[in-house]
Amino acid sequence: MIRASLDESKISSLLSASNAAPYWRVRVISETSSTQDEIKAQLASNSGSHGDCVVTEFQSAGRGRLDRSFESPAAVALLFSFYVVPQRSDAHGWIPLIAGMSVAQSLNDVSASTEYSNKWPNDVISLSGKVSGVLCEKYGEGIIVGIGINVSTQEEELPVDTASSIFITSGMEVDRNELLPIVLTNFRELFAMWESGTDLKPRYRALCSTIGQNVLISLPGGASLEGRAINIGPQGELILESGDRISAGDITHLRSI
Repeated sequence: MIRASLDESKISSLLSASNAAPYWRVRVISETSSTQDEIKAQLASNSGSHGDCVVTEFQSAGRGRLDRSFESPAAVALLFSFYVVPQRSDAHGWIPLIAGMSVAQSLNDVSASTEYSNKWPNDVISLSGKVSGVLCEKYGEGIIVGIGINVSTQEEELPVDTASSIFITSGMEVDRNELLPIVLTNFRELFAMWESGTDLKPRYRALCSTIGQNVLISLPGGASLEGRAINIGPQGELILESGDRISAGDITHLRSI
């Protein structure tokens, strides 16, 4: 399998073609501890702003939700972070969902399928496992969104047996230089809709495979809760049939008996 290197000029050209430049300013680096740290460094030096994006071939200390590590060999995954400054007060609940939606929608667009869905709040999964994870961190007046997508990863390169990739799911060889502009463009469109007051709950429900599932929720602090997920609330929270509303937690889809 040929794995094309990241190409900053190609990414910028494709963003321009989709009218997404200069909204996004993408910087390619060969290696870093994490793209989240790179964005933080830019912001700390007052050289960063809304729309900055860093993408790398390899990160040595990538992180996912709940401070889990996100491991990937070099050049097989799309690893990037970007910074946005929302104008709405409910960003904490919705930006992770919008990021997850943008990835799932992009992968379905690229594969001309409906194979990819969101596991609340923002993981992207296929029938073969987890393909993408999202980490959102508040920084200053905005939010740093970190995304990792397993693109050409082979089974023997996966860190855990619950993970998967675009290649494993569909057999497609996707150019990361083409995928990144698609994800950024979809995020920008969904973000603009949300900022303007559009109700994104119907769109999220359509992409979310958690809705309608019996789930086990590991809550912050160590407690757990089991129930049937039936809806998404106005702040992006997961609503259970019992009436419980979950704003944070680790979700496991339970098999129906």
